Amino acid sequence: MKMAYFDCFAGASGDMILGALLDAGLDLSVLRSELNTLGLSYWTLDRQDVVKGGIGGSQAMVRVDDGHHHHRHLSDITAIIEKSGLDPAVKRDSVRIFNRLAQAEAKVHNTTVDQIHFHEVGAMDAILDVVGGVAGIHALGIERIVCSPLNVGSGTIDCAHGTLPVPAPATAELVRGCPIYSSGVDGELLTPTGAAILTTLADDFGPMPSMTVDCIGFGAGSADRAIANMLRVFIGSAAEHGKAFAMEQTATVETTIDDMNPQIYEHLMERVLSLGVLDIFMQPVQMKKNRNGTLVTILCRPERVTAVADILFRETTTIGLRWRLDNRFTLQREFITVKTRFGPIRCKAAILGDERINLTPEYDDCRRVALAHNVPLKAVLEEAGCQALAMASRQAR
Repeated sequence: MKMAYFDCFAGASGDMILGALLDAGLDLSVLRSELNTLGLSYWTLDRQDVVKGGIGGSQAMVRVDDGHHHHRHLSDITAIIEKSGLDPAVKRDSVRIFNRLAQAEAKVHNTTVDQIHFHEVGAMDAILDVVGGVAGIHALGIERIVCSPLNVGSGTIDCAHGTLPVPAPATAELVRGCPIYSSGVDGELLTPTGAAILTTLADDFGPMPSMTVDCIGFGAGSADRAIANMLRVFIGSAAEHGKAFAMEQTATVETTIDDMNPQIYEHLMERVLSLGVLDIFMQPVQMKKNRNGTLVTILCRPERVTAVADILFRETTTIGLRWRLDNRFTLQREFITVKTRFGPIRCKAAILGDERINLTPEYDDCRRVALAHNVPLKAVLEEAGCQALAMASRQAR
């Protein structure tokens, strides 16, 4: 099955989705041909190579004659799509997206779907973004879509209704039930159009699934931000069950400190771990002026970056942090219980394909048993490890 994974580390918009698909190999002439069946005039679509935050990608340049921007009702947009020469599946998904947009706008403005004027999202460029995105996904033969948690941005934006908080009210309605977060970057990273497309078409949200990647595309947004303003898409085939490991996205937050009472580090570690981070570790470093310092490194989910930063600023003397997004491979893990002469002990097993590897007795279980029986901890660890290996060997046969 051909699938796509949208990595929304800098949010998403309609033109970013188009750009990512073009960068991943979508033929521009095919996309133009599909959009021409809508029967709309006074528009152009081009692809431009750009660099954002040091990353190269493609920007979809949708241009519409300002004199022909029309505010349309849902029925108008539906009629345009239904009368076109698009594939029935493209029509269906495009109409679904605009229906969800209309429902979100209606709820925000306390009115009915029929009364909604689409303003920004109903203008011709948004019709081209939505239909182009759907047509591009179908043209590439993508059958399944998985999406990362959505980075919404922060702050406020100015629009036809005045100054609004980020995420915009319509966007907030569209992402109900979907995982979102803010990395603290100022501005609207997730637009209503981008949110509508991804939340309507995505089959699932979460870390990258097991897949064989054939191509990767970066779609650029128009703004320059503190983060690379790109949407990344991985396109490939779903990995065979039991034959691959997973790749997921994590965040790394770091700071170096040379002026803090070392007694505080224990408290800091407890506070950070209480957030449910993946890991925290500290390393001695030699800093400027030959000062002895400590490098504090925290691994967490992207949606926890802001919470981690808040604790670091409050609990330490640091006045600056570094953070980045990383990809990591992970093995599936499971717990098995082995019987020992001291009692049952859990062991953690990593799964590679159909094989259990790296069988490790749980330290807390072993320590509890060692204290209860007044025996050396190393003896309990050794016996639990031997029993786990014996169990794995029997199951392999």
